[in-house]
Amino acid sequence: QKKLEKEQLDYQKKITRELKSQKRAISPSHKFNRPVINKSDETEDITESYDVFISHATEDKDSFVRPLAELLRAKGINVWYDEFSLGWGKSLRKTIDYGLANSRFGVVVLSKSFIKKDWTEYELNGLTAREMSGENQVILPIWHEVSKSDILKFSPTLV
Repeated sequence: QKKLEKEQLDYQKKITRELKSQKRAISPSHKFNRPVINKSDETEDITESYDVFISHATEDKDSFVRPLAELLRAKGINVWYDEFSLGWGKSLRKTIDYGLANSRFGVVVLSKSFIKKDWTEYELNGLTAREMSGENQVILPIWHEVSKSDILKFSPTLV
């Protein structure tokens, strides 16, 4: 268990370093942390790009995902995470679709709970569609308390 936790922490650090590197590489021409406000007569929309979209199962939120999201945000990474991005009165599907389409990377926290959920499959399908449309690697998988055989059964391309 300790070895697995250390591997996960090392992987998180690797992801954080890679995201910071990617952010530095594009920062002169792209500003990720500034929303662009478009006003119309009837509504005000905020258009924002994200560095990462975190796809996860609710069951993993307390033990792993929330601390990861908070750590990434503390490191200056603009994170689409349900607790940060969803709000009352917003369409759940539209908000998730927006986050999927406007994030450079999708951090997918793969767990036994993730594998069983329809919403997580929906999010993973959205990220996979982006990769299939010619974008470079978009999906950054994190294995959370799952084995290689669990992931092979779920999606061999994530191994």
